[in-house]
Amino acid sequence: MKLIRYNPVAKDLWTTFDRLNSLRDLFDSALALAASAPLGYREWFPAMDVREDDHAVTVELEVAGMKKEDFDISLERDVLTISGERKAERSENTGESFRNERFFGKFSRSITLPTAVDATKVTATYNDGILTVTLPKAEEAKPKKIEVGVS
Repeated sequence: MKLIRYNPVAKDLWTTFDRLNSLRDLFDSALALAASAPLGYREWFPAMDVREDDHAVTVELEVAGMKKEDFDISLERDVLTISGERKAERSENTGESFRNERFFGKFSRSITLPTAVDATKVTATYNDGILTVTLPKAEEAKPKKIEVGVS
């Protein structure tokens, strides 16, 4: 009879990388489940970037396939809300779809602005699938340079 020495299992079987992969798999499964919901119960949220400089706050939304008439933009106090609807394209193809990754339907994105803006000077442009809303800062929110005097 041959004896085999017992090797204790490492204290932590899962490395940090393994844990992250497991969380990613869980997240991907949740997204897949949400994407398979009937259209009436599903929302989509276009990707949004927000930038701030000394003069303005700029918000960009990735909303390819829409027309400028499809957007509703409002500013109430310090909250900017952009909403709209991307309508599904219906084709006459009779084949069965086996993968659908584009989202259609209504969306709404709201963001609390980091600073006071001048609502009378807000502009919005739509170019190459990107909606850009530029919100110039109010004068009181702009940085002031203070000169140091010599006495």
